[in-house]
Amino acid sequence: MGATDPCARHAGRYRTGGRHLGRGAAGLCAAPAGAGDRPRRGHRGRCGRVSVFDSTESFAAALSDRGALIGLDLGDKTIGVAVSDGLRSVATPLETIRRSKFTLDAARLLDIATGRSAAGLLLGLPRNMDGSEGPRCQSTRAFARNLSRLTDLPIGFWDERLSTVAAERALLEADTSRRRRAEVIDHVAAGYILQGLLDRLRHMKDAP
Repeated sequence: MGATDPCARHAGRYRTGGRHLGRGAAGLCAAPAGAGDRPRRGHRGRCGRVSVFDSTESFAAALSDRGALIGLDLGDKTIGVAVSDGLRSVATPLETIRRSKFTLDAARLLDIATGRSAAGLLLGLPRNMDGSEGPRCQSTRAFARNLSRLTDLPIGFWDERLSTVAAERALLEADTSRRRRAEVIDHVAAGYILQGLLDRLRHMKDAP
């Protein structure tokens, strides 16, 4: 029997629970077709494979056919986390991680990914409203490169402009208290980011 490839991608399914974002829920923050898809050289992960992908197309091509995806809203003090179902139809806000140091943050994220048999990780890319990239984008890209040294799961990006605005609006419409909004806003925003990608993947699959 041949040796098992230590860099094989995880694939799997999990049951969703709690509040979820339905189809089209990310409409307020979904990037236009082609947004964020400028060609860049991918970053190679720990096994020498390219594991960080800038375009949606290259990220999608690197994913296994099924398996949950993890969406991340990376902030200075917190990381909002959302997860999809195994069929990649619905994004569900999961939790907010209070950031400490990279090694601990990464360990928690990879624990979540392992527990959900995740097939890939998606980071919201905080572009400026004019589409340019500033220091926050550079920080997000650096985080992705560092994370790729610890896992060979494909890592992609999604234009997160207006995701927090959309999440805040949804929470206000649900009559959520100010205190509760502060507790959940980051992982709800991560849900909008991830749902945007899921809708795009479905559109790519259905396109002739």
